[in-house]
Amino acid sequence: MRNTTAMEPISNIYCKNEYDSLHKVITVPPKYMKIKEIINETQTHYADDNIDVQKATAQHHEFINALIKNGAEVIQLEATPHLNEQVFTRDIGFVVNDHLFVSHMQRDIRKKESLVLKEWLQAEGIPFTTIKSASIEGGDVIVDNKDIWIGQSKRTSETAIAEFTSYLPNNEVHSVALRDDILHLDCIFNVLENGYALIYKDGMDSQSYQTIQEKYKLIEVTEEEQFHMAPNVLSIGKGKIISLPENKRVNDELSKAGFDVIEVDFSEIIKSGGSFRCCTLPISRG
Repeated sequence: MRNTTAMEPISNIYCKNEYDSLHKVITVPPKYMKIKEIINETQTHYADDNIDVQKATAQHHEFINALIKNGAEVIQLEATPHLNEQVFTRDIGFVVNDHLFVSHMQRDIRKKESLVLKEWLQAEGIPFTTIKSASIEGGDVIVDNKDIWIGQSKRTSETAIAEFTSYLPNNEVHSVALRDDILHLDCIFNVLENGYALIYKDGMDSQSYQTIQEKYKLIEVTEEEQFHMAPNVLSIGKGKIISLPENKRVNDELSKAGFDVIEVDFSEIIKSGGSFRCCTLPISRG
């Protein structure tokens, strides 16, 4: 695991898709994780139980170990008190090719997370672009080489999508309208290797589903599986996918499609509305 106080420059900021071998990834431990202000549908189901931080920390540690075991360099930023959602690093930034974007967070409770990331990037000498016009969050951005899929949601606006698109003249950007109760695109759609994708079709508009259906071999998930974050797996390269053990049927389908499924318990962290993809900000794949 990388010491975030070290000042060795980080090179090779590059991600052209969601599934090439994961080399470097930014995470934050769930040290201050708490459902303090309900900001998504999943949290409404778990608000009374809330988060067992000790259990969440142990599960996150096992996840980090799985990443390191499979060759990833894990950059773990220090958790900040009162930033209860900081574990979900995917939302605060995203990389398209060699271009790192810092998100414009929609909810006030999460805006300071982007500032923490900016401070770290500046300290490391890593250039970045901030989306300024309106809110856009990394959970709504899925990159697959020339194709970029962006969820139009309560967190990501048409205005921000237009600004983001202006930076990417060589990519084809597809806007996907999400159902009102869906937090981010990666809660219902995820691109995998070899032309496969996971999808919960009822969470998006029919035209987007048709377009996606024409491009990918789809593994459909049910409403219950979507609630248990089945699409929010993390591809780490060479056919390996980190997934929740609860989603047995989906994992079986992935195995049948030739993927090596690595099951990691994340049951405490998903109470706040995110899983493995949500908890990682890849900055280098290849």
